[in-house]
This record gives sequence, structure tokens and C-alpha cells, in this order.
Amino acid sequence: MEVKPILIESLLERTEQYAKTSYELLKLKSLSKTANVMSALLFRLLLVIILSFFVLTLSTAIALWLGDMLGKNYYGFLIVASFYGLTGIVFLFIHPFIKARINNSIITQILN
Repeated sequence: MEVKPILIESLLERTEQYAKTSYELLKLKSLSKTANVMSALLFRLLLVIILSFFVLTLSTAIALWLGDMLGKNYYGFLIVASFYGLTGIVFLFIHPFIKARINNSIITQILN
């Protein structure tokens, strides 16, 4: 009769230890996935910031160059602004496609 309580206690202790270990493993996997996703997002954000400065400087240079060629500086800025306006309209129409690709990328990073 004394063997059964000892076996049940041993089984309960092992089950408790297994649950704790599984919980810790889940926490560590979650932390790893979060760190991977965040590092990828921060890298992309940094890349966007650097490219934004490049495009801003290049746009100003092109606008001044076009303005110099056309005789009035504001002509160059109007042409560059029109280009960005048209680009914005195109992005407005392809926004759902871009959003879906970004969502899929984040989900893929989380699940892998």
C-alpha cells in the first residue's frame, strides 16, 4: 500500500517539473522570435532613414539643376514635386499589395 502513494508523488513531481521546463522553453522561444523580428524591423527602419536622407539630398540637387537649366529654380522644384506626387498616387493604388507582403514577411519571421 505504501508503494502507490510514492509512485503517485513521483509522477506528480515529474509532471510538475515537465510543465515548468515546457513553460521556460516556450518563454525562451518567444524571446528569440521577438528579438529576431525586432532586429529585422529596426534594421529596415534604419535603412529607410538613411535612404530618405539620400533621396532628399538627391531631390534637392536635381531640382536645383533642373531649375538652372530651365531658367527659374522653382521650375525644377515643381517638376520634382510632380514626380513625387505621381509616385505617391501609384503607391496609393498598390498599397494593399505592399501591406500584404510586409505582413507575410513578419509572420514568416515569427513562425520560422
